[in-house]
Amino acid sequence: MLLLRSALFALFFYVGSLGAVLVAFPLALLGPEAVGRQARRWAAFHRWGMRLLLGVRSRVEGEIPRGPHLFASKHQSMYETLEFLLLLDDPAVVVKRELAEIPLWGKIARMQGVIPVDRDGSAKALRIMLKAARAAVAKGRPILIFPEGTRVAPGEQPPLRAGFAGLYRALDLPVIPVALDSACVSPRRSFIKRPGTVTFRFGDPIPPGLPRAEAEARVHAAINALEL
Repeated sequence: MLLLRSALFALFFYVGSLGAVLVAFPLALLGPEAVGRQARRWAAFHRWGMRLLLGVRSRVEGEIPRGPHLFASKHQSMYETLEFLLLLDDPAVVVKRELAEIPLWGKIARMQGVIPVDRDGSAKALRIMLKAARAAVAKGRPILIFPEGTRVAPGEQPPLRAGFAGLYRALDLPVIPVALDSACVSPRRSFIKRPGTVTFRFGDPIPPGLPRAEAEARVHAAINALEL
C-alpha cells in the first residue's frame, strides 16, 4: 500500500509541477512578485498532495519571526524545501547551482529569487551568493540556507559549510535555527513515503556579531536538536 500511495503521489506531483512551471512563464511577464505567488501555489499544491495521498502533515514549534532574518535549517528531504515557501515570508533560498540549471524549472526558480551557489566554496562563488543575498534583504526578504550543505540521514550531523559563516558575517542579521525530522516520512534516496507528522522547531534567535566559532556551534546544536 505504501508503494502504491507513493507512486500515486509521484504522478500527481510531477505532472502538476510541470503544469505549474509552464503557467509561471507567462506570469513572469508581470514581474517576480507574480512568480513568487505561483511558487507559493506550487508549494500549497505539494502540501495538499502530501496530506491527501500520503497522510503527511507539519507541526510548528516555536515562533517564526517576520521580515529579514537568516534562517538556518536542517535538511533531510525535499519536503521542507517546499514547506518553507509557506511557513516563511517569501524567503530567498540558497540552493546548489545544479538545481538552478534544471531546464524550465531553473529559469523560473531564478526569477523567483533563489540564490544559486557553487558547492566548492570558492571565493568567487561566495561573492556571488553574498551579492544576491544582500539584494534579497534589501527587498525585505528573509534568507533560508541549509548550512550543512545537503540532505542528510537521521543521526548525521556534518559540520556547517563555509557559506553560512559568510552570510552570517556579511548580512548582520539574527539567525533563526530550525530543526526538523522530515526523514521520518520521506527518507533520503527512498521512493517510498510514509504517513506521519513532520516537526519544524524554530529556535531562539542567535544575535549577529558573534565570533564565527560560537555562532556555528550554536546553530549546529540547535538544528540538530531533534536528533536522538
